[in-house]
Amino acid sequence: MTDPNPPPMLTAPATSPPPLVMQHQLRSLDDTIEHCIGEFGWKQFLQSTLISFAWFFDAQQSFISVFTDAEPKWSCNNSTSYNNSHFFSCNATSNICQLPKTSWSWDSPVRTSTISEWSLQCAGPIIRGLPASSFLLGCLVGGLVLATLADSNIGRKNMLVLSSLIMSLFGALTTVSTNIWMYTGLRFVSGLGRSTIGTCSLVLASELCTSRPMNLRDGFSSRGRKEEFANTLKSLASSPQHLNILTENFFENYKERTTKSREHHLYTTIKILLKKGWAFKRLIVVMLVGFSIGMAYYGMPFGLGNLSFNLYLSVTLNALSESLSSSILFFLIGKMTRKGSVVVLALLSGICNVMSVLVKLKGLQMGIELLSFFCACMAFDVLLIYTLELFPTCVRNSAVSMMREATLFGGFIGPLLVEVGRKNGLLSYGLFGTTIILCGLFVVWLPETKGRVLFDTMEEAERKDGEVNNGANCA
Repeated sequence: MTDPNPPPMLTAPATSPPPLVMQHQLRSLDDTIEHCIGEFGWKQFLQSTLISFAWFFDAQQSFISVFTDAEPKWSCNNSTSYNNSHFFSCNATSNICQLPKTSWSWDSPVRTSTISEWSLQCAGPIIRGLPASSFLLGCLVGGLVLATLADSNIGRKNMLVLSSLIMSLFGALTTVSTNIWMYTGLRFVSGLGRSTIGTCSLVLASELCTSRPMNLRDGFSSRGRKEEFANTLKSLASSPQHLNILTENFFENYKERTTKSREHHLYTTIKILLKKGWAFKRLIVVMLVGFSIGMAYYGMPFGLGNLSFNLYLSVTLNALSESLSSSILFFLIGKMTRKGSVVVLALLSGICNVMSVLVKLKGLQMGIELLSFFCACMAFDVLLIYTLELFPTCVRNSAVSMMREATLFGGFIGPLLVEVGRKNGLLSYGLFGTTIILCGLFVVWLPETKGRVLFDTMEEAERKDGEVNNGANCA
């Protein structure tokens, strides 16, 4: 009996699967980027580390005034002195401004501090706190003027380089200052340069680590920088095999999805944030919390000279405390809720701030101050991550910038309060604590973002969050 289905006379030869170079033709551009970059590897780790290293110099410039603007210790030359028919008794409790200059002297060289070098020991608290505040004021002004350029014309990488250059150059020039006004002006310009370092490095590092295709594609193609986009994508390829996909022919033949072109204006993203009701509410809350954390985060190191322990030891311990908080957060952030963490950390920091003034036992006072600063640092880091997750890619850099602006405004006020509270710690540490407690409670009005996908456009965020679309979009 014959087979009703005889095999064909000629069989097609077995074919091997198409080479990897050809498979990209079946992929979308987003899939190709994701495929070529792969999982988080050593290249992403190296690049994010180099970008984050900019914060090393940022921290130096931010807190150098803790030492340069501190009031040095002084000692009496004679227990009594005579001046203009008046006798003066000099002791440790004397008012230095009421003593003849010949009756006392600084314990350290005159150039140790701006206070001793320019004889500011009797100046008002505004003048004495002006250099530290002017640096943070420069950061505040620079953020308003320069930050949105990173989302539009210049780009984040170029802005990071420019900011680092300005900060370094004018930071070095402060060494040739001849008076308090020249010094204050140079510190202001240095702060102007420093303004966008933290924001740009943070957003760049986060986007490299998450390997999000649309961040790369939209960041370059929306500005017409396709060649730079191709080179960047090739530099991130996880292996030579993946690099073979990204040939010139691939970029020439690939037909990108057509989108409605739009001109990028300087404050477009800010306008979008203000126009969207849900985004505006989130922005106001994170700015309020950022203001209170900034007042404590920047103000506490400047107020260490008001407490009863060694300045250099306390600054060292505070630096170690901040490093410890970042290290602990690295391992715990995946398990921590954003909303609850910020509230708890703000409350702890505020309570410890007030207690550090009320407690008189020296060792206990130092421990409480360290715990307060530890909580403030961790709250600041969690708030940065929280803000990144609250806003979509197209406005994320500007949202983080506005939050940092509020933080810097709090930092601007901090040194002034420290000078006012030289003799009454409740006017500095007490206000730091009260402010961070009250403002920290506003976080309860924000949504929880732990474990949620980061959105790219305002429209996508509204659709996924169930928000009402009222017409503004940046996609």
